[in-house]
Amino acid sequence: MMQELTPKEIVSKLDRHIVGQDEAKRAVAIAIRNRWRRMMLPKNVRDEIIPKNILMIGPTGVGKTEIARRLAKITDSPFVKVEATKFTEIGYVGRDVEQIIRDLLDSAINMLKKKKYSEVREKAYEVAKQRVLDVLVGENASDETRSVFAKKMESAEFCRTVIEIDLPEQQQLPFAQIDIPGGQLGMMNIGELIGKGFNSKESKLRKVTIVEALDILTNDEAENMMDKRSMISEAIQLTENSGIVFIDEIDKICSNSSSHSRGEVSREGVQRDLLPLVEGTAVSTKHGVVHTDFILFVASGAFHTAKPSDLLPELQGRFPIRVKLNSLTKQDFIKILTEPEMNLLEQAKYLLSTENVKLKFTDEAVEEIANIATTINEEVENIGARRLHTIIWQILDDISFNADSMQNEEIVISKDDVCNKVKLNNIDNNIARFIL
Repeated sequence: MMQELTPKEIVSKLDRHIVGQDEAKRAVAIAIRNRWRRMMLPKNVRDEIIPKNILMIGPTGVGKTEIARRLAKITDSPFVKVEATKFTEIGYVGRDVEQIIRDLLDSAINMLKKKKYSEVREKAYEVAKQRVLDVLVGENASDETRSVFAKKMESAEFCRTVIEIDLPEQQQLPFAQIDIPGGQLGMMNIGELIGKGFNSKESKLRKVTIVEALDILTNDEAENMMDKRSMISEAIQLTENSGIVFIDEIDKICSNSSSHSRGEVSREGVQRDLLPLVEGTAVSTKHGVVHTDFILFVASGAFHTAKPSDLLPELQGRFPIRVKLNSLTKQDFIKILTEPEMNLLEQAKYLLSTENVKLKFTDEAVEEIANIATTINEEVENIGARRLHTIIWQILDDISFNADSMQNEEIVISKDDVCNKVKLNNIDNNIARFIL
């Protein structure tokens, strides 16, 4: 599934959704292209080339997560995001970090399921249609009768007819985690231990509309048509060669040299447990073993109170590519509001268009929104582009609430409207912190 995209093409696609941060975009684009280059090499050479993991450094809300998420979508790569602080919570167990890879494999399986479902859906629908016809007219009905009812099933009104039909129910016992000598974690299917009957599909007589029955049966038939073993094998390969893991807030697990509190020990412990995943190890999952040697890891953090050098030296060495993301300026906010394909203003326009309300923002209004976001970020707390969500919500609060009674109206948001809704000059910082 790896696409042959050049670094320029990747950056161009990222530019359609994310403003600025060119250095970070270039870094991830090169990393993805290097993956494709590696796959073109002979196996003996390919196995020697490990990915150059990336550490993004920058304040919150500047696009770190969005770059990684969009990158995965553009390249059809399995993707999982995890916050490093999750592993410092009470009850943390070191091996829990391996759940990251299990989640990544699940992501790959879901991707392949969607792809293969689209390939067999048409055929599965025809089989499901025949099963519904069996209920409507009986299995022994003439071809002419079945043809008449098949045409009726194309009618939206007829499809709302309620029928009683056997529909599949999945009764599957969960996989249990077991300790294997040597400290590794294994997965065991309880159903396989005590009989296949616990892991089989059973049907139940249910009353549903024809369209609901067709939907359920189409999914069931499509799943039966998929070669699950080959799909799992393909998903493991996809995870190992194309997976992207985004570790956010990695600066929060740094052991700051200025303090040696009790919490610092667990933070360093999390780093040590992440290290094998990033270096390359074998993780046991319910679907098989996944090797992490060639998975691309992208870590990020604001690093306000800590420095990248506060990470364990071994972990630092596994993130050789460092990129700095800049804080957003007023001009950046204006671009964020107007340039991306589905920017915040476009989203608001589409939502209100469902009520036949036309929404428009003047250029002065857009500039004022950007100005307010910049001011609040500087004087209260810098949360980056997320500040725009709060401001726009305030501006559109009354309109969104009363939109059902404003049909066929055209509403133009001016600079004065923005100022009246967000009375920045009349509130102190404490209130601004609460409101915005």
